[in-house]
Amino acid sequence: MIHRTLNIPKLLEKSSQFLLGARGTGKSSLIRHSLDGMAADYIDLLDSRTYLRLQNEPYQLSAMIHESIVIIDEIQRIPELLNEVHRLIENEGKRFLLTGSSARKLRKSGSNLLAGRAYPNLMCPLTWSELDAAGTFDLQRYLQRGGLPRAYLEDDARDFLYAYVDTYLKEEIQAEALVRNLVNYARFLEQAALCNGQILNYTKIAQDAQLAPNTVRDYYQILEDTLLGFLVPPWTKSKKRKAVSTAKFYFFDLGIMHALNQVENLPPVGELFGRAFEHFIAQEIRAYLAYHKVRQTLGFWRTKHQQEVDFVIGDQVAIEVKSAQRVSERDHAGLVTIGEEQTWSRRLVISQDPQRMRFASGIEHLHWRDFLGDLWAHQVLR
Repeated sequence: MIHRTLNIPKLLEKSSQFLLGARGTGKSSLIRHSLDGMAADYIDLLDSRTYLRLQNEPYQLSAMIHESIVIIDEIQRIPELLNEVHRLIENEGKRFLLTGSSARKLRKSGSNLLAGRAYPNLMCPLTWSELDAAGTFDLQRYLQRGGLPRAYLEDDARDFLYAYVDTYLKEEIQAEALVRNLVNYARFLEQAALCNGQILNYTKIAQDAQLAPNTVRDYYQILEDTLLGFLVPPWTKSKKRKAVSTAKFYFFDLGIMHALNQVENLPPVGELFGRAFEHFIAQEIRAYLAYHKVRQTLGFWRTKHQQEVDFVIGDQVAIEVKSAQRVSERDHAGLVTIGEEQTWSRRLVISQDPQRMRFASGIEHLHWRDFLGDLWAHQVLR
């Protein structure tokens, strides 16, 4: 058991909680481990009998509850239960842990619950911090397999990842009737994976996937809603230079992205490795912000003249990511330029170069391990 960052018992001390995350991130394992020995009712909506009973008669939920803490797994399968949950929180003081792998139905049916009676928490794939604490982190393995527990920790990573993609199409998309044509959606997924980490160009992706641009836009929304990916918005506060206003999109996990691209062997150098390394850093920053409730946005900056900084955290930190074993002042161009737009608390070049350096410009070089150590120790954002 890898110790996960989210502390479920501590969260439930305060109020009811949502635990949202794509399938396979380890939500159920975390709950079983965290609440072992604690008096709690567990209601699994993947159990057909339970699902059918509560779908037809949501009011029977109260009769199934005997403890003060209640876990409802895959709550998005019956959004109507949220009304009962709301009533039990208000009238009986019950505390709920509601897990889900899709925010689409919850957004429509549970907005009142999300507005203060249960707080949302994002469950991410395994992070460097979690794996490093267990002494099991290997960069090449992670960049190839991703951070889903079964893919990273077990031997059948390739078969698991391909099966995951098939299961997602069949269970998440087809079962919820989110798209009319699975063949079209599968073709879109291939193109989306090829464009992972790039600025969204709906028209180009639509042409390559033989779809309408509006359809592609809707499909990306489905990826977000089912927690299979996330947007990184542009930082647009620059005053001297016109910034682009279109977001980047990343899949939630490197292994899933590689499975969609049918990448079975990741070379330790080259463009593909560099893109995976950048994606890895993005995932770590996103997980840190989510787990520690840091109200800062992970973004990026690019001007109309292609001057660029890979990541921006709020208005505090600008980050350039390089997968090279050695970096120099030649890699400072984007950070120098964004430094002319405003004052930053830190401007960082993150790479595989082991030499930690700080220049007269204020720009710092950090090995990726040093950066992640500082990040998870709350020393990057000040």
